[in-house]
Amino acid sequence: MTTVRLNSADPVSIDTDALIVGFRSGPDGPRPVTGDESLETAFGGKLAASLDAVAFTGKTGELAKLPTFGATAAPLLVAVGLGDSPDTDGLRRAAGAAVRSLAGTARAALVLPAGSPDEAEAVALGALLGAYAFSRYRTDGEQKPPVSELTVVSGQPGGVAERASVLAESVALARDLVNTPPSDLWPAKFAEIAEQSGGKAGLSVEVLDEKALKDGGYGGLIGVGQGSANPPRLVRLSYKHPEAGKTLAFVGKGITFDSGGLSLKPSASMDWMKSDMGGAGAVLGALIGIARLGLPVNAIGYLCLAENLPSGTAQRPSDVIHSYSGKTVEVLDTDAEGRLVLMDGIARAAEDEPDVIVDVATLTGAQIVALGWRTAGVMANDDAVRELVLDAARAAGEGAWGMPLPEELRKGLDSPIADLANLQPERWGSMLAAGIFLKEFVPEGVRWAHIDMAGPAFNKGEPYGYIPKGGTGAITRTLIGLAERHASI
Repeated sequence: MTTVRLNSADPVSIDTDALIVGFRSGPDGPRPVTGDESLETAFGGKLAASLDAVAFTGKTGELAKLPTFGATAAPLLVAVGLGDSPDTDGLRRAAGAAVRSLAGTARAALVLPAGSPDEAEAVALGALLGAYAFSRYRTDGEQKPPVSELTVVSGQPGGVAERASVLAESVALARDLVNTPPSDLWPAKFAEIAEQSGGKAGLSVEVLDEKALKDGGYGGLIGVGQGSANPPRLVRLSYKHPEAGKTLAFVGKGITFDSGGLSLKPSASMDWMKSDMGGAGAVLGALIGIARLGLPVNAIGYLCLAENLPSGTAQRPSDVIHSYSGKTVEVLDTDAEGRLVLMDGIARAAEDEPDVIVDVATLTGAQIVALGWRTAGVMANDDAVRELVLDAARAAGEGAWGMPLPEELRKGLDSPIADLANLQPERWGSMLAAGIFLKEFVPEGVRWAHIDMAGPAFNKGEPYGYIPKGGTGAITRTLIGLAERHASI
């Protein structure tokens, strides 16, 4: 486990294995953004020239490593480019990329702008997120361990580092869950992890098994999960604060593996479907983070857990299921299963009478087509709620974009035999149509937002900034930020 602390000492004298220094471009070459006089003196005025010799310019994301030859207590200097005027997420990304590049190094100190609490937290959080590694299944010993001890050069109070640690650990939990193979993470196992980790954080945890779900009328969860030998679960997590004036409800899609059911996915689209529980992972991580931070808000989380597999007992295209809300749904495509478990979770969450419901899901491939791999789509039945979610996402540095819920798309969900169908016949606007489907299960007068993060939840490419390959923990910090905003209302 990586730890972080703040230290206001002269960076030249800090006892560490690597010194990470942020640089901007200047007319005389790259210049340290902070600690420049001390560093320049230590290097005899030749630091900029040394970096110029290895073609380092200080542009955003650029990295260079130099031996210090005793100029500093650290034997290695890592220069990271900050561009012209980095914002807090720019600091997070720079810190994450630099720390990630030091895998195999035990200790590192970061000399980046950290003169305010927000800057210091950004550097600490980015460094912790960049130090993440998932090595549970590696036996070859080739994967280098991440940096274990981090020091941020800053005069800010230590509480900043504690908060960054809570946020990073919440994200790490969501990442670990996404990265865990479905052979080790089925619905009951996920529920067990939620009970253990949630209980440790002080959350109240309730788990409904398949019998309770059937008796309770949760037709969506039962229908999706009936094809698997691993039955579905619904987990309710609850955090209460005595000074809370607002209540938030988060609902997470938790398909621990999505084969598509009888509407089977092509094999090329299936190998990363262990990530289809990323919404539930984000909700669990967020609830634990909210509890550990002691935010003065009430928060409830629902994890809608099922495994979508084909078998002789699987639901069939043309089946009609009875949802928890009482509405009936004709299943035209068993691969449009996420909305079926969420419709039950949303309807149940509304019974808690929250001020707002936010569901989080890796819901549609159309989200990736429309917005790419790094930007989630945000829809809502209330413009102010949508903007609040987007503001929380922007502050967290998590890509999100507001999307509409066009009324004309509702007709495409009509069914000749049920209240509605789970899929519209045309592919155009299918991310929006999925949001419109979910809106049908939000009671009148309840404020609600839907986050489709199919792309952002899993990074299939190379690591970048503080984002690793594989599970990203996307939207976890956005949900915590949303809780903080409601705590201050």
